[in-house]
Amino acid sequence: MTESSSEQPREGRRRNMEKPPVFAPDSSGLLSEDQFLCSICLDVFTDPVSTPCGHNFCMKCIRTCWGDSEQCHCPFCKEKFTKRPELKVNTAFREVVDLFKKKTVLDKPEVLCDACIGVKQKALKSCLDCGLTFCKSHLEPHDHIPKLKKHRLINPLENLQDYICQRHERPLELFCRDDQNYVCQFCTEGDHKNHNTVLIEEESGEKKSQLEKTQTEVQLMIQDRLKKIKDIKQSEELRKRNTEKEKADSAELFTALIRSIERSQAELFELMEEKQKAAEKQAEDLIKELEQEITELKRRDTELEQLSHTEDHLHLLQIYPSLCRPPHTKNWTDISIDPIIDLSVDILWNVVSQLQKSLNEMVTESEQRMIQQYAVDVTLDADTAHPKLILSDDGKQVRNGDTEQKLPDNPKRFNRSLCALGKEGFSSGRFYYEVQVSGKTEWDLGVARESINRKHKKVILTPQNGFWAMKLRNGNEYKACVDALVPLFVREKLQKVGVFVNYEEGLVSFYDAESRSRIFSFTGQTFTEKLYPYFSPRKNDRGKNSAPLIISPVSKTE
Repeated sequence: MTESSSEQPREGRRRNMEKPPVFAPDSSGLLSEDQFLCSICLDVFTDPVSTPCGHNFCMKCIRTCWGDSEQCHCPFCKEKFTKRPELKVNTAFREVVDLFKKKTVLDKPEVLCDACIGVKQKALKSCLDCGLTFCKSHLEPHDHIPKLKKHRLINPLENLQDYICQRHERPLELFCRDDQNYVCQFCTEGDHKNHNTVLIEEESGEKKSQLEKTQTEVQLMIQDRLKKIKDIKQSEELRKRNTEKEKADSAELFTALIRSIERSQAELFELMEEKQKAAEKQAEDLIKELEQEITELKRRDTELEQLSHTEDHLHLLQIYPSLCRPPHTKNWTDISIDPIIDLSVDILWNVVSQLQKSLNEMVTESEQRMIQQYAVDVTLDADTAHPKLILSDDGKQVRNGDTEQKLPDNPKRFNRSLCALGKEGFSSGRFYYEVQVSGKTEWDLGVARESINRKHKKVILTPQNGFWAMKLRNGNEYKACVDALVPLFVREKLQKVGVFVNYEEGLVSFYDAESRSRIFSFTGQTFTEKLYPYFSPRKNDRGKNSAPLIISPVSKTE
């Protein structure tokens, strides 16, 4: 049998699929075929149900799509339903669908009898052995003639030749797995002798099983993508809520900032008014003093004028000593009123620093609320802890027990440095956690990348070595662990430290969780692997540093 002939059945089926029946509008008022197809399975509806938005789906399809979720949405228009709709079969629409199915069957071209002469009757069966299609009357011999009873009868086919071997004119009842061809019994005695052949029904059964597996995979892919759509929409909705919240927080921040500026402006204006009043008082006093001197000078001028015309020479000589010199007055050469308000630099800087302080406090509080929404539940990983460290049963506390325990030296464990990591690693997004450090004189906190060397005698806390950390020494010396240690200023001794990471932005920040102020930030970092929370309670120092580090629940800022 040639390869072209073996492909004929599939080509015939393909030709039929390329011409689907059309259920066009007619006098019955019925609609087009597309309106009878479920948008999930893309097949004609089975037990159609309607969603509140008015779209129709198969009962099984929509239930599979929604799964066990309480909050559902229409797969077609994406409208969300806050409460899961109660689905019931739309009986009226089902009747229309059934009518469509019947009409589709009726619209298929009739297969006519090959044996009829003149007006051909509708065929009832096709005979693969005879290679002909028969109506009811011409099929009767196959019912009572013993030889014809053995013939293989199937539902009438228009393309019966596709099911007959063109070389031997016998039914194609076998499948050659070696050549991937349909063959008849005679073919197995010639070209396909000793080939692996099986009944078409057997091969079809296996192909159906494979198709069912493929269908299952496709359905799972559909579900995965529907879930992904759901996840994306949920993420977008969360992002939208966060954006709205940040906008509200920003508006609140700027409102508070404007109020602070107005207060500072009022204080500055009040100071300027006080300066102005003082200047006015000074000017008044100076003018009064000048007027007094002018009065005195005028009086002296009058006396001098009179004496210049006197004939009483004796009297002139007697008072001459007191009048020969101008009266004693102030030297007004360097005395003036500055037209510019004299506000000292110190006063202006004081106003600016107060404004900056208020702004920092407002920004930090807003920032604190923002990062707290990324709080995660961190637990210590016992497999990483140095043998001297003792972890609480809940994995939330770690302290130095001073005595080395007998523990397996697995690759994850620190065997030289007194430290441990969290169980949870993060390779994207943002996360925040808080650690209680009260009662301690030394500690290290931060995050570390997964590939850090855990077997060194001494861990060197720098970003180059995979650590982004800060530390406390000698009870009150706080430092950021960069190449050259950076001293850190804190208002009061830290009781609780917050650690925030933005993986994509390369940011690690440390906060005083009590005063809601930022302590230090590593910025512009590049993360390429998982980051793990890092903890070191350090040495006990004869009991002075025996308090544990405690991972605390994050208390949200109101």
